[in-house]
Amino acid sequence: MVEIRPIQQHQIEQAKQVVTAVCLDVWQDILTKEDVKFYDSMSDIEQVQSHYFDNGGMFLVLVDNEQVVGTGAIRKLDDEICELKRMWFLKAHRGQGWGWKMAQMLFDFARQVGYRKVRLDLINEERQPQALKLYRRLGFYPIERYNDSPCNIFMEKFLESVQE
Repeated sequence: MVEIRPIQQHQIEQAKQVVTAVCLDVWQDILTKEDVKFYDSMSDIEQVQSHYFDNGGMFLVLVDNEQVVGTGAIRKLDDEICELKRMWFLKAHRGQGWGWKMAQMLFDFARQVGYRKVRLDLINEERQPQALKLYRRLGFYPIERYNDSPCNIFMEKFLESVQE
């Protein structure tokens, strides 16, 4: 059975493996596994409780037969703005609507917490065309750079208020 649920402590290593695998897929002609570890310590995933759950955020995993095959998170930027992070899915689970469903669950969480906007960053259109297409369909629009990441695409989306 495939389902989306909050990450558990025992799933942290699997989540990091998903991120590494997808990074290697996106950067297959440039990066090695050691490069991924060098550029991304994944300390936020290692410290998922304090980095996300205890700080106005959420970290979800897509699980297929108890194996983590996708990740997605909301991270607090300030009281009204959060960031969509770590949206990574193994190739076999892409294009099936899981990214859309996980994003909607994360947006629902963000609305309930009181965020009004959600932001994200992407490396570039050439490396992540499917991700960019998904984010546009989700209602994200281009904005100016908001962080010092190596990314070249910065986007934002207004969250509709929670219906009473």
